[in-house]
Amino acid sequence: MLCFGIQSSIAMSISDHHKNPSLKDSYRAGIFGCVMSGLTQNYFSPFLLALGGGAAHIGLLNSLTNLVASASQLPSDTLTRHFRSRQVITAVFVFLQSVTLLLLAWIALAHVANLYLTIAVITCFSGFGAVVQPCWISMLSDMVSQHRRGKYFGWRTRRLGTTIIVSTLLTGLALYYFERLDIALGFFCVFAAAAATRFLSFLYIRKMVDPPLQFTQESHFNLWDFLSKIKSSNFAQFVFFTAGVNFAVNLAAPFFTVFMLQDLALNYIEFTLINLAAPVVLYTIIERWGHHADLVGNIKVLRVVAPLFGLIPLLWIVNQSTVYLIGVEMLAGFLWAGFNLSSSNFIMDAVTPEKRTRCIAYFHVINGAALALGAFCGGHLIPFLPELRGYKILTLFAISSGLRIVIGCLAPLRLKEVRPVTKISHQELLFSMIGVKPIAGIERKNIQL
Repeated sequence: MLCFGIQSSIAMSISDHHKNPSLKDSYRAGIFGCVMSGLTQNYFSPFLLALGGGAAHIGLLNSLTNLVASASQLPSDTLTRHFRSRQVITAVFVFLQSVTLLLLAWIALAHVANLYLTIAVITCFSGFGAVVQPCWISMLSDMVSQHRRGKYFGWRTRRLGTTIIVSTLLTGLALYYFERLDIALGFFCVFAAAAATRFLSFLYIRKMVDPPLQFTQESHFNLWDFLSKIKSSNFAQFVFFTAGVNFAVNLAAPFFTVFMLQDLALNYIEFTLINLAAPVVLYTIIERWGHHADLVGNIKVLRVVAPLFGLIPLLWIVNQSTVYLIGVEMLAGFLWAGFNLSSSNFIMDAVTPEKRTRCIAYFHVINGAALALGAFCGGHLIPFLPELRGYKILTLFAISSGLRIVIGCLAPLRLKEVRPVTKISHQELLFSMIGVKPIAGIERKNIQL
């Protein structure tokens, strides 16, 4: 197991919570939110398959959830300006999420085999959660100083991620048990528990105090204004880079579930173990990525990991044994840890507080549209693709891999860091990350294998 100076990080992060009780309440809300995520995020597609759906339904679900989620974020800044409180908006829509989860529990218990009703309810759940994101991220970023963000959010993500992992594993075990009894009853228990934990998140969010936020006319701009700055704005180019990566990834990502459960006929234990491999590594390594990103810059991390995403679908083509795929997903978790943390922190560094809610909304709108387009194209491409090693989906994986490599190599070249950083090579960063040759500021003694 990896250990990266845990004791000092815990002490510093607990200190953050003592200084700001609302940050502590946000952490508690996050704990219950992560339990909910573990109960749901990997199991919406299996639920749809259990109701009789197929690859086309999974593609539709993924397209609609991402499209609605992206559109739902457009009014976030307007709502914030109207209510003058990011906390109120977050609380309302988190409560609505708990209601939609109760509806899913009813669909499972009543054996309502209506695929499109189920897709609609899951889409509403996703949309309500999306409205929250810009307000939540903006509010949290105002609670943590710029020089502490990498360390604090690395610490926080690692611990909340552990909650997701445990919750996901227990959900997989429960569904494996109910699969032999009544899988519908199993999904009812899962969604009912998710509704309860989301409601507990709502209770903690109600206790939070939103930091004061000043609005000026200069901080107001619409989506078209943002899009028109693609050639001159470093942040706009960053948004389209991440959108390109997400399109290439989501061309194939929704169909890994179909491939595992239908083509490979894996059981829920095998399915869960493969799905857990990436987050286990992600949440183990993300704090170390945070230390490195604080030193060498978020853009440097993105330039290193983005091209390597192309390896993941290629490795899925090579072999399909459960143990092997767990190893592949561990590599994916290592890469996604750096990408996700650096992307989030770059937004906080690059955008002023009064513009942050709107910029985060536009970031998610454009990336959500890219995710939806990727899933839509992937779902419609599969029937027309030739088979590769006996499966059409593997051909889609190969196409996704090529796009990931091209976008990952070319798109980040024009991006610039927005704060002073230590200059190092890609190779030095990777060697430091795995502990072979740590850079200055990252101590070798903090790494134990």
